Amino acid sequence: MFKIGNVKINGKVVLAPMAGVTSLAYRNFMKPFGVALTVTEMVSDCGIIYDNSRTIEYIKTTESERPVAIQLFGNSAENICKAMDIVLKVNPNIDMFDINLGCPAPKVVKTGAGSALLKDPKKLEEMFKIICAHSPIPVTAKIRLGWNEENINFRENIKSLENAGIAAIGLHARTTRAGYAGKPRWDLVNNLRDEMSVPLIISGDMYDISYASRALEITHADAIMVARGGVGNPKLIERLNSYFEGKGELPYPTKWEQKQYLLKFADMLIEEKGEYTAMMILRGIAPKFFSGFPDAKKIRSKLASALTTKESLLRILDEIKEE
Repeated sequence: MFKIGNVKINGKVVLAPMAGVTSLAYRNFMKPFGVALTVTEMVSDCGIIYDNSRTIEYIKTTESERPVAIQLFGNSAENICKAMDIVLKVNPNIDMFDINLGCPAPKVVKTGAGSALLKDPKKLEEMFKIICAHSPIPVTAKIRLGWNEENINFRENIKSLENAGIAAIGLHARTTRAGYAGKPRWDLVNNLRDEMSVPLIISGDMYDISYASRALEITHADAIMVARGGVGNPKLIERLNSYFEGKGELPYPTKWEQKQYLLKFADMLIEEKGEYTAMMILRGIAPKFFSGFPDAKKIRSKLASALTTKESLLRILDEIKEE
């Protein structure tokens, strides 16, 4: 257990924000597997300010998923503070704000938001002094190592954020230029938490227990952030928790278990998005539930291309026989 501000985090596994994935249904589906903190998809400050109905949908949360953070992105303290005020009026039952300083997507970076804000640590400190002072709940930030290999400045940015009053920092151990390619640079962050005054949450390729535990050993971080590694593999959260709590490694899920998990998630997503939209989203997610099963290639292919209704999902999954 550790604290972010005054919020208790009972565990070492945080559910990372992922655009197009970590909707309300996904977060509530993943929570029972042992997620210690959930974070929404990143939400545009201007979308909130100008009352974009689709954007407002992103800030809905449930009591059962708490503690929960709303992740905002923007390029000015003024607009982020305005968005915070609106969020708290619409949804006062949140525990913290997370500001996205790690997104490498060109459409975000070109506006001066996301990881573009990491280029100038001094300017970043000035911006976050305003944001942290304005927010009545803890403010955290997700960062990267730097803009590119020639401009690795995460230590300067961490110090700037700490000086500004940040409550915790999430670090993706790649640069902006690297995106999600190549290997995370754990060699650069040895014992990093020991240098910091606030909790550290690390991310980058958290696909298995041995890798995640090694990353914690290297960095001395308080927690890890599971992103792509948990998509279609919800039991990874449970397996990580069991290992971190000294209870040993749980077995990998069977194909039959994965089928049941997918059906449950599909029902929750249909309730949230409606059947057709849910099926379109599931085309990108459902095949991942059967990654690693060499005899499920045909099913994965159908899930990626033939999903249109829940009936079509059931028909495809009916090919999976109980083991």
